Amino acid sequence: MSKKLNIGLFGFGVVGQGLYDIIKTKNLNLEIVKIAIKNPEKERSLPKELFTTNRDEILNNPEINTIVELINDTEAAFEIVSRALSSGKNVVSASKKMIAIYLDELIELQHKHGTSLLYEGAVCGSIPIIRNLEEYYDNELLHSISGIFNGSSNYILSKGFLENLDYDSALKQAQDLGFAETDPTMDVGGFDAKFKLIIAASHAYGVVIKPENVLNIGIQNLSANDLQYAREKNLKIKLVPVAKELDDRHVTLFVLPKFVNESEFLYNVEYEYNGVTVQAAFADQQFFFGKGAGGHPTGSAVLSDIAALRYNYAYEYKKAKGLTNLQFTNNVEINIYLRYEDEALVDALNFEEIHERFYSGNYKFVIGKINLQSLIQNLELINADNAFVAFADQLTGITLAERKLESAVL
Repeated sequence: MSKKLNIGLFGFGVVGQGLYDIIKTKNLNLEIVKIAIKNPEKERSLPKELFTTNRDEILNNPEINTIVELINDTEAAFEIVSRALSSGKNVVSASKKMIAIYLDELIELQHKHGTSLLYEGAVCGSIPIIRNLEEYYDNELLHSISGIFNGSSNYILSKGFLENLDYDSALKQAQDLGFAETDPTMDVGGFDAKFKLIIAASHAYGVVIKPENVLNIGIQNLSANDLQYAREKNLKIKLVPVAKELDDRHVTLFVLPKFVNESEFLYNVEYEYNGVTVQAAFADQQFFFGKGAGGHPTGSAVLSDIAALRYNYAYEYKKAKGLTNLQFTNNVEINIYLRYEDEALVDALNFEEIHERFYSGNYKFVIGKINLQSLIQNLELINADNAFVAFADQLTGITLAERKLESAVL
């Protein structure tokens, strides 16, 4: 029989309200005892006595055995979660940035105090990817995990590609609908996708990587020329985080816009939807699809974690405990598309091989092979140039040297 959960809820925004909406339709063995909020003046849909602005009223209440943390303050979230775990309370969280930054410490706290932290709602909203990586794939060799992890950026890209909206107009629509924040950098800059990727990779490969070591380049420099180029090649541009095992000792992670073709699952993932592709040695390729944001989709993932705690479920971090000896590296060659203005940027990036180069008015691009470390070292130059970078494994083509030789023969 399941144990009763007495819940202290931190945050009653979009996800908190969505969670409450779902819970009240269910007959579950749980009760929300108290809700911590930041603004006591805001109109609420529930009785005032249910709310508090004092976190200690929840954290120090011995009757509350479960904490649900749904706030957007990273440091405050870590303090709440770490105190709860240390005092014997289990926790459900949807704070991807906090979890990605403090994952090592959070794993240690769980082991030390025998408590459980679950966070399915932190990665890709309603898609149950963490539980699948932890359980279904626990004995599987995973070649790669990739996908669309951020609904805001995908909405903007869909508006641009399908409806010919310029970037600024598409961003404004995303903000008006609540998909993107007033400062959209976290989403369009690839930071949100990076935090989610780091969390997923810890369950897929057993590696815990600090966010500052993982490259993320976003879509904020996307231009109409880039979209037109994709259309001419029958490709779409998506913001794609990638975790890939390179060999039996190394794994790499990065977030980049990517050209995808119509044979790839991600090609048809549009607007605020997310999709995750898992490439496994034995199960082959599998695809997860669903809404990646919003109160009810994310709330459903949070509720799934809460329900699991009724039966004392905890992540075992099985891959981390295994003797895989995988190490993270940025020393990997990838094929990129670079649309740029200053030739000095191409020289600084030191392409190892160039497949194609194009000049027409103010539109210049180069496609070729580059070391990931070179992108990291030249991020300031890339941003100063307003350059657009995309992962272009679909665009290898023939090399520039071969093209010149072919022209000479003709």
